[in-house]
Amino acid sequence: MPEPAMTIPSEQYVAIENGIHTTIEQGKKIRTLLAKHSNQGPYNAEWEVEAAVEALHVFASRWTIEILATLYITGPRRFNEMKSMLTGISSRTLSDKLRFLTEEGLVLRLVTDGPPIKVSYELSAHGQTCGRLLSPLVAHLKMVAGSVTQG
Repeated sequence: MPEPAMTIPSEQYVAIENGIHTTIEQGKKIRTLLAKHSNQGPYNAEWEVEAAVEALHVFASRWTIEILATLYITGPRRFNEMKSMLTGISSRTLSDKLRFLTEEGLVLRLVTDGPPIKVSYELSAHGQTCGRLLSPLVAHLKMVAGSVTQG
């Protein structure tokens, strides 16, 4: 857990809790809609689990979450800016992961003509959507871990 914990005003803490609750309720509705189709044709629990794992595979790779979180929280970054923010990542690994995330459609590689030519990376619309969908989960986990507390 990062130190010190972030303390936020009670009304904002409650607003985050309410947003998380709303997300949970929407998640239940989405799960119910999908479940209605789980016993039709080839679609069953095994199929759904396989599809879920396939959909989430991009997040399972080391450094992926760190890179996506950096871009989501801080916005567009140049390669060396990211490298300095991600303690312990090698240039080769960062380059490989950025290429992978670009191929997956989560990150855009932007080249600005120079001189000098500048390359920066930012989340695509798909990457932004994923970040927004994951924000309530991340907030919940931060609150449970005590990284975010109410003041």
